[in-house]
Amino acid sequence: MTASDHTITLPVVPVAPSTEGTEHARPGGQSGLDARQVSAWFGEHRVLEDVSLTMRAGEVTALIGPSGCGKSTFLRILNRMHELVPSASMAGEVLLDGHDLYDARRRLTDARAAVGMVFQKPNPFPTMSIYDNVLSGRKLTGQRLSRDAKDDLVEECLTKAGLWTEVVHRLRDTGGALSGGQQQRLCIARSLAVRPKVLLMDEPCSALDPTSTNRIEQTIRDLVHEVTIVIVTHNMQQAQRVSDRCAFFLAEDKRPGGIVEEGPTDRVFGAPVDPRTADYVEGRFG
Repeated sequence: MTASDHTITLPVVPVAPSTEGTEHARPGGQSGLDARQVSAWFGEHRVLEDVSLTMRAGEVTALIGPSGCGKSTFLRILNRMHELVPSASMAGEVLLDGHDLYDARRRLTDARAAVGMVFQKPNPFPTMSIYDNVLSGRKLTGQRLSRDAKDDLVEECLTKAGLWTEVVHRLRDTGGALSGGQQQRLCIARSLAVRPKVLLMDEPCSALDPTSTNRIEQTIRDLVHEVTIVIVTHNMQQAQRVSDRCAFFLAEDKRPGGIVEEGPTDRVFGAPVDPRTADYVEGRFG
């Protein structure tokens, strides 16, 4: 790797390392993620440098910050989507239940099943039925289910995504026939069907109207009791409404992105330690 090294000067709020294998234990058996000293490149251009963040089990962690500071790149690293870009590379560890997702012995399909992703733009399979959209991830991973098990899974996941009552009589309609907000909730249901431990969301409401946004936010709050959620959002009000913790990313003076400050959402917004955090969350830049 020939990318030039230079030390990031952003003051980083320390994230205490957790004990491997026990850092995410909760009574309900939920899991969280530990990113440790993550750096990322596109070619020789470094976009993240030594980012460490604990995303706690059973909580919503919001990644906030201006465009171009590395939030979405960091999110994609968490389920190994960054490596899909031919020029991309990374360093560091992403631990799920104490095991590195980038361990060479770990299958890529297993990593992405454990850490699901919902994108900014809803992307259901447009000509596939609602029913088959929900099950598509199971098919791609070669998991076979009986017809009754499929029916139960579709109902369960659409219910958790807040969509069941709206589509129960339309399950054979195509996914593309749904509204934008419904399509996004269908994508959430599709992600849930493979039983992820963590669900990543990259600005899931940015293209939606206020009513659909409200439904997605309620879905997030309902789901976090079963699956840990990490969300990228530019909407400061949304971050305050849905998240338990926030991490503020920033890239300054052409340096790679890093975390300026992270902690409980109420503190990050109400009593930030770094003045740049206060400037950002109060709308003075970004």
